[in-house]
Amino acid sequence: MIQSVFPASGPLSGYFRTPGDKSISHRSAILGALAEGTTRVSGYSSAEDCASTLDCLLALGVQIERSDPSLEIHGVGKGSFSEPTTVLPCGNSGTTMRLLLGVLAGMDMYAVLTGDESLSGRPMGRVLEPLWDMGARYDGRLNGRYPPIGIRGRRLWGIKYTTPVASAQIKSALLLAGLRADGETEIVEPAPSRDHTERMLSAMGAQIEWGDRRALLYPSMLNAITINVPADPSSAAFLLGAAIVTPDSEVVARDVCLNPTRTGFLAVLERMGANLSIENQRDEGGEPIGDVRARHSILRATEIGGDEIPALIDEIPLLAVLATQAEDRTVIRDAAELRIKETDRIGVLASALRQMGASVDEREDGLEIHGPAKLHGAEVDPRHDHRLAMSLSVAALVAQGETHVLNAECVGVSYPEYWNDLERLLGREHG
Repeated sequence: MIQSVFPASGPLSGYFRTPGDKSISHRSAILGALAEGTTRVSGYSSAEDCASTLDCLLALGVQIERSDPSLEIHGVGKGSFSEPTTVLPCGNSGTTMRLLLGVLAGMDMYAVLTGDESLSGRPMGRVLEPLWDMGARYDGRLNGRYPPIGIRGRRLWGIKYTTPVASAQIKSALLLAGLRADGETEIVEPAPSRDHTERMLSAMGAQIEWGDRRALLYPSMLNAITINVPADPSSAAFLLGAAIVTPDSEVVARDVCLNPTRTGFLAVLERMGANLSIENQRDEGGEPIGDVRARHSILRATEIGGDEIPALIDEIPLLAVLATQAEDRTVIRDAAELRIKETDRIGVLASALRQMGASVDEREDGLEIHGPAKLHGAEVDPRHDHRLAMSLSVAALVAQGETHVLNAECVGVSYPEYWNDLERLLGREHG
């Protein structure tokens, strides 16, 4: 699918609500499947990645009743999943694969997890190696590090492990393995990462202690709970960013997850001079949520790096696009993880923005962007990366001439309604 994006002829205006938060949706399904009793989930994400998690759990014999966007998940409690008769289809979802590797490591069964072409090119060694230290056994392509991955679950023992990078996926996989391990499991990180797993484990009765860089888990049984999934802040960022760079715009993202490990991009936007406000703040199910209002703003350059990167890693492509409209030089560093996402986000984004007339220098661990730039329409290829497709659509709104975004259907990985919501906020929707 090729999506034509025309320059904004007027402001973005109105309210929107993105799909349920991807990270929380994945975890609600997986932890619900492990709990004793029936976990009820409302607001489960419509993203393709989260559907992959459900597909895998169904293949593992978990009973799930679905009435979109709600779920009832009948957990196995002290029991086990059923050994699958087919490979587990993780699609494009690295979260699905990594978290399930942690779960399956402690179950007496054999399973093979596979993914699409993109996921099959993403390394799993950072999760698999500590799982081996806990007692699991696995195999895979290219020295066992790349999917498809076959994992042989067995009795595990807890370990103390310091992760090489701040990663909620690594941490979560090891904590899930630790639920059924002998002894305590302690994870130490070089910087804080998303803590949705810790919050949900605690709400479900696990014996867990955690702080900014450390989580300590004792073997635990989980109890079913009711989970209301807030709107995904990473998805909301793109339409908020579109409003910030489009004259006279004002939009409100409703019911957004405001977990401090997820709002780094809001802090950077405010540092750049963005006109943002948080309204209707409240706490639901252990997660802070609220509405985010964004207005057109004159942006200034900034430096982005260090410990703030884990809290905004998914929004860096968008921030790079916004930096093309900011005064002076923006530097993004310490973001080498972007090289091994759905695609090489640093290289692909730099190339696409240069096609559109931006002044962008590529670094090994980030980008240097000189603004403001007069962008022009072009044919750009996000390489099937949902976040790059949405980022480039924001650039297209402030470009001269028409932009063609190739493989635009890839936004369905995280935000299937994105193109419709963008057109509606621009007042272009057709009856």
